[in-house]
Amino acid sequence: MTQEQHTQPGTNQSTIEVNNVSKWFGSVVAVNDISLQIRPGITGLLGPNGAGKTTLLHMIAGLSAPSEGTVTVLGEPVRDNPQLYHRIGVMSEHESVYGFYTGRQFVEFSARLYGITDVAQAVDKAIGSVALTDAQWRPLGTYSRGMRQRMRLAATMVHDPEVLLLDEPLNGTDPRQRIEFHQLIRQLADEGRTILISSHILEEVETLADRILLVVSGKLAASGNFRAIREKLDERPYRVRIVVSDLRAMAAGLMKMDTVDSVSVDPDGSLIVLTHDVGALQRSVPKVTKDLGLRLLRVDPLDDSLESVFSYVVEG
Repeated sequence: MTQEQHTQPGTNQSTIEVNNVSKWFGSVVAVNDISLQIRPGITGLLGPNGAGKTTLLHMIAGLSAPSEGTVTVLGEPVRDNPQLYHRIGVMSEHESVYGFYTGRQFVEFSARLYGITDVAQAVDKAIGSVALTDAQWRPLGTYSRGMRQRMRLAATMVHDPEVLLLDEPLNGTDPRQRIEFHQLIRQLADEGRTILISSHILEEVETLADRILLVVSGKLAASGNFRAIREKLDERPYRVRIVVSDLRAMAAGLMKMDTVDSVSVDPDGSLIVLTHDVGALQRSVPKVTKDLGLRLLRVDPLDDSLESVFSYVVEG
């Protein structure tokens, strides 16, 4: 498949549609009435262990049938649709590789499963894209965890799929490998592919994903970019750290503001301010500091990260 055949970036057309999907195993409900739409680009699927992320991915991949509801990918029902599987690449969380296979043999095996005609060319391209050409003749058993993850990704996309479903792909990768992975995934997304990444490494997905889906206890807790999700949680106080020349004077001044819920002194010598209107607080702090004749050294939002947003959703 050529780049031109992929869905064009920026399209409003949904690639993946999940409608009122539930999945249960006996009396255990793994996924509970989830509906969502995923468009081209990178979407992060986040949640704690046991939240239902992998079960949801399996249903989107056609590996498992919903107990209720429907799943379509690229406009077609995904379950029992072999032709559609040629347009989807799936990388599972758990490794399923033979250590005696060389990296190239492993990717070749995947290419043959997909019925690729020019296996050598497809394998060369896939292995080159993950920067493992020099290591392709070595047995997988001699690879580091991060190298095996990258070679597994090469096998996942050897048939040039339009949709990539990646379950915990960052596991075992070091910081340099994660940067390389980010660059590769961004390049694939820019070509118009739809990429759904399941992960618990929140700070990594925060910098990579265009959209985030939070799944908690089998339910879709929130969706959007992490700032949009945070805005939905405004009933929770927003924490801001303030460092100023006189903590006590600043604390007294802040407590007179209607937008401030509480002020406490942190052991590190800063003020921790809780507010429900962080915008108003940030606009007022410079004026309060000036009026009190103090020197403002630093203002840091403590909740402006996916990590804290995720904690609020789970704990709430």
